[in-house]
Amino acid sequence: MEPLWTARVAAAATGGRTAGDWRATGVSIDSRSIARGDLFIALAGPSFDGHNFVADALAKDASAAVVSRRPSGEVDDRKLLMVADTMKALQDLGRASRDRARGKICAVTGSAGKTGVKEAIRLALAALGPTAASTGSLNNHWGVPLSLARMHQDSHYGVFEAGMNHPGELAVLTRMIRPHVAVITNVEAAHTEFFDSLDQVADAKAEILEGIEPDGTAVLNRDSPFFGRLAAAAARNRNIAHIVSFGRDSAAEVRLIDAEPGPDSSLVRASVFGTEISFRVGMAGPHWVMNSLTTLAAVHALGGDVARAAESLAQLAPLPGRGQRLECAVAGGTITVIDESYNANPASMRAAIATLATAPTGRGGRRIAALGEMRELGPQSAALHAGLAAPLAAAGIELIFTCGAEMEHLHDALPRALRGGHAADASELARMLIAALHPGDVLMVKGSHASNMGAVIQAICRNWPAPRRAANG
Repeated sequence: MEPLWTARVAAAATGGRTAGDWRATGVSIDSRSIARGDLFIALAGPSFDGHNFVADALAKDASAAVVSRRPSGEVDDRKLLMVADTMKALQDLGRASRDRARGKICAVTGSAGKTGVKEAIRLALAALGPTAASTGSLNNHWGVPLSLARMHQDSHYGVFEAGMNHPGELAVLTRMIRPHVAVITNVEAAHTEFFDSLDQVADAKAEILEGIEPDGTAVLNRDSPFFGRLAAAAARNRNIAHIVSFGRDSAAEVRLIDAEPGPDSSLVRASVFGTEISFRVGMAGPHWVMNSLTTLAAVHALGGDVARAAESLAQLAPLPGRGQRLECAVAGGTITVIDESYNANPASMRAAIATLATAPTGRGGRRIAALGEMRELGPQSAALHAGLAAPLAAAGIELIFTCGAEMEHLHDALPRALRGGHAADASELARMLIAALHPGDVLMVKGSHASNMGAVIQAICRNWPAPRRAANG
């Protein structure tokens, strides 16, 4: 395979200077996970400076380092690409990579589920040809250019996630990605601390359409109450020639006909532009049925083979913190832990609750939810937390533990019989759960990243060592 970056090409892209003739096979901004052949970019932030780790990165066989000053330590000057600003250099590399790309590019955003949809589209496209994609949730002002900079120019497809919590952020990111197809999964109450209304959230999501390439396609959720608003934004964009919608609505081009849910997957029957197709989605929950429709809509818009893409969705598996299931051996049997600890908002909470409701328990087991705070919800926070009580009760969740000040609103709204306990922090919550769990239980742990629900998962795994991934995880 050709190198990802040569000294000459990287210097031209960034306007930098280098005395070496190195070749890079990857790009990294973290010296702790540097791989042999990576180009290390020394970013500087308020609490760290990558220049302090250049020597470490080169010692681990990084091919070169992008710097704005000479770093300390024993460093071969021939392996330095000197630039005025390393953050701008990262963005320049991302833009240059996009400029030379030969394949079709897809961008994904939404209030919930965008990482899962991005992963599903990546999996589907990889069945059709070499595909570049964002890793994890690299969807912000440095994650997007980093993901683009890692894309090989001979990739047939690229799929990149773009996130935001303020107006104007997506407009900048989409102009870097310049997608042929832009996907908006949904518009929900997320990051509402920074918006006065959901209409404003919808308008901010619609910014992803601004960077779309000529003759581009917008993929929109037909079931969303904001479909008309988003479709109008697409219609105003001269570069958008097509709108493809997905959902249960009879007018959707990619329409759900029927779904048969199982404990760890779903069988789906859908109509794709009038052609009926049946396939299995290797993830549980009704939201994954909808994610599969989003994926097929995107693949169709990119000109890919929808039938082959649908077949690949059986291989979907959850990522850590996003639905991964762990089976832990306890005295007298096992417990199943559904790790949804990566992040949360009201929409993703409801989806996770629906998934928990269908999870099979062991003999005498209970379905238990352990929920941390949902952050950045603004003045509506108390009502949105308390509003989870109804879906929890309707789903038949038998015991609910809550954590954090905002989650106290949910605790108070729950029927007394469903209150497992309320904890001030993740450490206290973990102790409560370890004392309460018994064989056969299924526990789902979820909360915003800042609520530190990952620590709850870690504590449970330490208490019952050597958990194994359950069948669908």
